[in-house]
Amino acid sequence: MVVTGAFGGGGRAAQGQPRLPTPPTGWPIGSYGTYGEAQQAVDFLAEKEFAVEGVTIVGVDLMLVERVIGKLSWGRVLGTGAVSGAWFGLFAGLLLGMFNNQGFAWQPILTGLVFGIVAGLVFAAIGYSMAKGRRDFSSTSQLVAGRYDVLCQPRSAEAARELLAKLALGPSRPL
Repeated sequence: MVVTGAFGGGGRAAQGQPRLPTPPTGWPIGSYGTYGEAQQAVDFLAEKEFAVEGVTIVGVDLMLVERVIGKLSWGRVLGTGAVSGAWFGLFAGLLLGMFNNQGFAWQPILTGLVFGIVAGLVFAAIGYSMAKGRRDFSSTSQLVAGRYDVLCQPRSAEAARELLAKLALGPSRPL
């Protein structure tokens, strides 16, 4: 999978990068407990004019972490369904109101809002009642790694290790 930044070129593979999912290659030049630390190491290499095109950050020991954020109840389920239905109904009503032959009108917006709330309530109630108490909580899921290894192509791995050793020592202090 190719991950690009906000201005990364529309999903095209970077020069020399594989288009299909492939295992990472290279020699380890550092191992970090968080992604932020690994990213900081690569940023440091870039600041020191190191050719970072051959550097890869690899998440190792992947885990799916599900954090429970609350207990579900009929009130919470119906409230969430009504709010999400209201947003959809408002959007649909705005579209209908903009393309009305008599100019902009409020009636389609209000109609869309009401029907959206009712539909949201109905679908939320059906979904929650079909679960029959098997999942009475809400949660968020996140994919995290136990550690993040930074790999580099063998031809420049030693130079990268030397630079990262300077980062690990921190800023030099005068005696």
